[in-house]
Amino acid sequence: MDEVLWDIFGCSKPVIGMVHLPPLPGGPGYSGMAVGDLIEYAVGEAEALEEGGVDGLQVENMGDRPFMKPGQIGFEAVDLVAAVARGVRRAVGLPVGVFVLANGVAESISAALASGASWMRVNMFNLAYVADEGFIESGAASAGRLRIGSDVRVFADVLVKHGSHLIVSDLPVSYHVRRVEELGADAVIVSGARTGGETSVDRVAEVKHAAARPVLVGSGVNPANAEKLLTIADGAIVGTYFKRDGILYNPVDVERVRRLMDVVKRLRRS
Repeated sequence: MDEVLWDIFGCSKPVIGMVHLPPLPGGPGYSGMAVGDLIEYAVGEAEALEEGGVDGLQVENMGDRPFMKPGQIGFEAVDLVAAVARGVRRAVGLPVGVFVLANGVAESISAALASGASWMRVNMFNLAYVADEGFIESGAASAGRLRIGSDVRVFADVLVKHGSHLIVSDLPVSYHVRRVEELGADAVIVSGARTGGETSVDRVAEVKHAAARPVLVGSGVNPANAEKLLTIADGAIVGTYFKRDGILYNPVDVERVRRLMDVVKRLRRS
């Protein structure tokens, strides 16, 4: 079931730590940070996550809120995510993935190929979707074509947070899981209702029951719930909990990383 994750991370129940970038050039909150300083900042976050014991890293332009929709995302964002991911890969000994928001499939693949990243995340893979950015179309068709001949893996969300799926609300979660896999996802992500929000055990179990591919918990994992969630799921993506005081835009807190990874390591041994 989790051969894809073993191939990338070399362990069971891998935990991917988020390297959230500050606002990039072209973003509303850009502060004038030079590219070299941006890479240095990201490497510092990556090294803190590595010191705490995570198994992989995902570089994401989280600071670029409010996000642009695919096709409107600036080239500078793609270039900088690629440059940062490449710098992070050179600095740490962990596998790296990328995600260019919002749902920038072509953009994420470009950044992955330019940086040597192992995977990319896609929020809206099998559906059209109404979100803050407007009407967002499925990313599967672009991903299937743009990654031909490459080994970049796709980690795709099922019914992702931050928007409306009311048009397909009559279809069960199992349908969407199977559809995401049929369209080419290498792993399936299931999340809570907001960034950092806890993912329910019932939803994780429902997705896992329907999935033929590895299932990752995409939000809300912490030391109190890690064992019950990861007893079911195959791994996790963690951002908010790893930050100082559990606040999304704060720097990574190595002790919080260690606290969660201690639970995960005990689970692996059991």
